[in-house]
Amino acid sequence: MDVSPAALGRATLARQHLLGRSDLPVPEAVRAVAAVQAQEPAAPYLALWNRVAGFDPADLDDAFATGTVVRSTLVRVTLHAVHADDWASFHRAVTDPLRGSRLYDRRFAPAELTPAEVNDVRDALLAFAAEPRTQDELTAELTRMLGAERAPAAWFALRTFAPLHHVPTGPPWSYTPTRRRYRAGATTGADASPPGDDPAVVHLLRRYLEAFGPASEADFGRFALLRRPFTGPAVEALRDELVVLSGKGPRALLDLPDAPRPPADTPAPPRLLGMWDSVLLAHADRTRVLPEEHRTHVIRRNGDTLPAVLVGGRVVGVWRATVDGVDAALFEPVGRADLDGLEAEAAALRTFLADREPAVFSRYRRWWEQLPADDVRHLA
Repeated sequence: MDVSPAALGRATLARQHLLGRSDLPVPEAVRAVAAVQAQEPAAPYLALWNRVAGFDPADLDDAFATGTVVRSTLVRVTLHAVHADDWASFHRAVTDPLRGSRLYDRRFAPAELTPAEVNDVRDALLAFAAEPRTQDELTAELTRMLGAERAPAAWFALRTFAPLHHVPTGPPWSYTPTRRRYRAGATTGADASPPGDDPAVVHLLRRYLEAFGPASEADFGRFALLRRPFTGPAVEALRDELVVLSGKGPRALLDLPDAPRPPADTPAPPRLLGMWDSVLLAHADRTRVLPEEHRTHVIRRNGDTLPAVLVGGRVVGVWRATVDGVDAALFEPVGRADLDGLEAEAAALRTFLADREPAVFSRYRRWWEQLPADDVRHLA
């Protein structure tokens, strides 16, 4: 079966609840979309506002506070929010890239720890973090164990790959970059498994296809930053459960047989996606939603992924929130009906942000002046 880029986009948008907002409770909505980008404190709130009808940010506050939803460093070595039931398997599945990103970084060298020694330090730190600890408390404990010169490099690595949950510190959202607290999470095994048929990677692949499919093995590898010795066995383990589709390129597209694949012409309402929205970053080939001609304007060279304007299932511009409302910089013409839809979304977004952070993502404004768009509109 051949699947066009537009049909691929509709399938992913349907699974991400971007063709129509769902009525799911917040924890179940997070589970449904697999992993919600949480690098910026407001990002998971914007993601769920786009996906859940009548979304109340207090519901996500409560989910973080109770641990039903967990914020942790996971796929692509960045912070994500995931359902608590998924966290241990997800963390185990991506432990290899998490460890590799830090243990082979020159900033780790001053710690003077072998991989086996860093595991011992990790386990001692996790025991210390059995109850919530501030970042200062954790670095002080590392200083006690290793000394003042070695501790910062050890923390550089451990804060990324140790199985730690972020503990809420808010407001205005549940987390603040300047006040960080952590606690140890219960895992299925803190060490990376060797390449092979790891049930955790199989679980992650199944959840990935449920949320972002149809997708190629390369797409999954990009999403999780896993190499083929990990992705290949997972695909083979699921082979009998999957259907194989054809897209525009030579790579086979994998999918679950009963997953939604709506027609390519299914209406896709306008949306104002937050920074680093996962729908823009979950595939090696992002053209199903993000046209190649707009990619470098939306995903910057340092990895910043700007708040995006979605019209007709495609990114057509970026937006920023100001104290006066919402501005959109459009890269291509947008029809009157879609502009009306964007106006309505912007008005709702302004109301949503008013009590928390009206000028959300403001520290990334430097990109605005570098955009090529001639059409800049004040939406609300």
